[in-house]
Amino acid sequence: MPIAAHYVLTVLIWGLTWTAIRLQVEAASVDLAVFYRFAMAAATALAVLAVVRRLPRLSPHQHGLLVLQGLTLYSVNFLLIYRAAETMTSGLLAVVFSLAALFNAFNGWLLMRLVPNRRIYPAVALGVSGVALLFWHDLNLGNATLPAILFALGGTFWFSFGNLISLRVRAADVPLLAGNAWAMFYGALILGTWCLIQGVDWHLPASDSFWGATVFLAIPGSIVAFYSYLTVIRTLGADRAGYATVLFPVVALSVSTWLEGFEWTVTAIIGAALALLGNYVLFRKPSQVPAAKAKGPV
Repeated sequence: MPIAAHYVLTVLIWGLTWTAIRLQVEAASVDLAVFYRFAMAAATALAVLAVVRRLPRLSPHQHGLLVLQGLTLYSVNFLLIYRAAETMTSGLLAVVFSLAALFNAFNGWLLMRLVPNRRIYPAVALGVSGVALLFWHDLNLGNATLPAILFALGGTFWFSFGNLISLRVRAADVPLLAGNAWAMFYGALILGTWCLIQGVDWHLPASDSFWGATVFLAIPGSIVAFYSYLTVIRTLGADRAGYATVLFPVVALSVSTWLEGFEWTVTAIIGAALALLGNYVLFRKPSQVPAAKAKGPV
């Protein structure tokens, strides 16, 4: 599959997960909802890979890296972001999370000495401004406490850190599908342990919408989307891949237009246009300047 298709697939699926997450947490606590998502994702991925015999034996070092990936991409980051969502409007949360591309560029330089793409800064400036305009009404409402803002920033940073861990996993020659399956398994173990520590009331929700949302979040939203997203990271780098976090709020609001009657204001339209313009700035190919023709003797 072309890398552009992986990028578009990531944006589309994660744009749809916003609605699924809302349906899921209406029927269960945040901690339990996230646990069910990754427990189902890990069980499905490991079972399928075992059946088709694509589950290789990995070394303790490789498993150690996958524990870190599970800790950063498939557990703690979600707990922090969902904690923020309890007291912060979804719009402000989307603005904070859209900083992931900038976090990826900074952390990549700080921790791995990766030189960021020079287009990332104008692209992120356009993208974050666009997301802010998309959710301008939410931002005017405020309703964000300092702990909520810190949770949102922490979750975004932790997600960014997981993006860089995925590059370490690639360098350790871990197959992507098998690595994701094991990392989600470790993430589910971490989430299950956290639920036990928190004394969560373990129960199986009876709501059909909960299980429909959980299946969508586990399989397309986790197995497929993270496979595509990490493929983009491995090909284009964490900084450019992170721009997907700017675009999926645009998809989410497009879905909301259909399902919930979201009305597009002039501000929202300008915001969506800025987010798309940032994507163009980041990925457009440099113009080819034709070489000057050599002049013959006069």
